[in-house]
Amino acid sequence: QVQPVESGGGLVQAGGSLRLSCAASGRTLNNYVMGWFRQAPGKEREIVASISRSGGNTYYADSVKGRFTISRDNTKNTVYLQMNSLKPEDTAVYYCVVSGVYPPIAATLTRPSDYPYWGQGTQVTVSS
Repeated sequence: QVQPVESGGGLVQAGGSLRLSCAASGRTLNNYVMGWFRQAPGKEREIVASISRSGGNTYYADSVKGRFTISRDNTKNTVYLQMNSLKPEDTAVYYCVVSGVYPPIAATLTRPSDYPYWGQGTQVTVSS
């Protein structure tokens, strides 16, 4: 069983930055794709970013390209989301996700159904 645990959320002014971290226990995570989803009040859950097993490939939603950076440290079983130039529309609960085991080495994954393991979520609030 894999259990992701997020940290680093909070309240920030528009234009500011936050860094989310996710430590996942239970397995060696270099065999899994990892990512971040978010869900704002009254909206559907959406993919934010995904990173391949080695970290060599990444995917970003159009709404965050150029502002957010996903990275991973497989030696620490941890994935990060650096969020810069934050906007009020980035306000949401952010979820760390871990895929099923042994996806293709270069794959990034974008569907909620690709990720059987979800963290509890961390709130990010961006004030205008």
